[in-house]
Amino acid sequence: MTIDINKDAENKVEFGTPLLKVWKAKKGLSRELIEDISWQKDEPQWMREFRLKSYDIFESKPMPNWGPDLSDLKFDDLTFYTPAGSKKTRTWDEVPEEIKNTYEKLGIPEAERKYLAGVVAVYDSEPIYEGLKEEYTKLGILFTSMDTAIKDYPDIVKKHFMTKCVPPTDNKFAALHGAVWSGGSFMWVPPNTKVDLPLQAYFRMEGKEEGTFEHTMLIVEEGSEAQYIEGCTAQQYSTNSLHSAVVEIFVRPGARARYTTVQNWSSDIYNLNTKRALVEEEAHMEWVGGSMGSKITMLYPCSYLIGKGARADHLNIAFANKGQHKDGGAKVIHAAPYTTSNVLSKSIAKDGGHAGFRGLLRIAKGAYGSRAKIRCDGLLMDDLSRNDTYPDMQVHQNNVTIEHEATVGRISEEQVFYLMTRGLSESEAMAMIVNGFIEPVTKELPMEYALELNRLVQLEMEGSIG
Repeated sequence: MTIDINKDAENKVEFGTPLLKVWKAKKGLSRELIEDISWQKDEPQWMREFRLKSYDIFESKPMPNWGPDLSDLKFDDLTFYTPAGSKKTRTWDEVPEEIKNTYEKLGIPEAERKYLAGVVAVYDSEPIYEGLKEEYTKLGILFTSMDTAIKDYPDIVKKHFMTKCVPPTDNKFAALHGAVWSGGSFMWVPPNTKVDLPLQAYFRMEGKEEGTFEHTMLIVEEGSEAQYIEGCTAQQYSTNSLHSAVVEIFVRPGARARYTTVQNWSSDIYNLNTKRALVEEEAHMEWVGGSMGSKITMLYPCSYLIGKGARADHLNIAFANKGQHKDGGAKVIHAAPYTTSNVLSKSIAKDGGHAGFRGLLRIAKGAYGSRAKIRCDGLLMDDLSRNDTYPDMQVHQNNVTIEHEATVGRISEEQVFYLMTRGLSESEAMAMIVNGFIEPVTKELPMEYALELNRLVQLEMEGSIG
């Protein structure tokens, strides 16, 4: 569907007119589609131009020729925009029944009542619910979908959206995201404000041969603290789908931000994301992640330490089961003196799964007094599986301290036998060992999310996911 606003006056279609009822999903990618998406969303002219510029960059960039094989990913087979067919609401009662049932099964409304300061829920390509508790609204905190933010807070969004943090020139999939992004969440925390409960966004991919491209923008101003949690799930189909998100985080001087994600994708998903944080003077950025499911994952959260005394901690768990390739890791760029980074990656491979750690550590000229530590541990459950490590360390400054450690091992038969003599079954014994292996990461999660991640790992062990 293309609407030519200059074609004739009889159309009388104005911005703000709800067009969801007449949108017809189509496969493939084109300039016409991108213009249609922007029109459907009633976006400002600058965003429409940004999308088209990003599309030109996408067309000019080659597919990655390193890492997992992406040859089976066919853009012409994908639907890049799928509206939810309903307006955003601020109460769960107003969410359409069939969508509400999905989120109730996932426990989202209950979690909001008990553990969260607010929730943004995205279904396919569109936000369907936004909620922030009144006490946090009074503090001046902004927490909405990106679609709302671009209209309600245009100056903040335009200043930060894919400019210095993740520009569309960064890689082919960042450019694709810039062209077709939809949904996602926006958080702004005013200076010297502490958010004592997490804010959460939950993304649900429901269709087959679909692409979802939610955009997350988190801005934590000077002296503030905030936690943000993202959850992702998808239906299981026999055809490929694509998830290509962008996360941009801005941690101002003296601020602290934690980004946590628990992803439970179906085994037909290509999970190809770009996530990055700009960390200023004496600020602290924490990444905590658990990655389950997906056919192929390429995910390397990045911290740019651009202020003196900035710090970044990266903690991640990845589970590669049969037919899955998890190529994950972390990137840290020390661009200022006395900066600190710690990276801990835990990966598990089972039934022929392929897990890999790909890490970049760069100490820039002038980043004297910096300290960096990287540890990646792999656990192989059988002889069919594989675990690789690809470290890239670029040091351009003296007077720095760097540590790197990588280990790969098998579950000890002696450990399993010992636990079985204490009354555990073989599967229970192996699960206990795996839980101990990932404990350094799960202990950093809120209790309810640690329990959820342990449950997902248990299901992976049993082959019940995907």
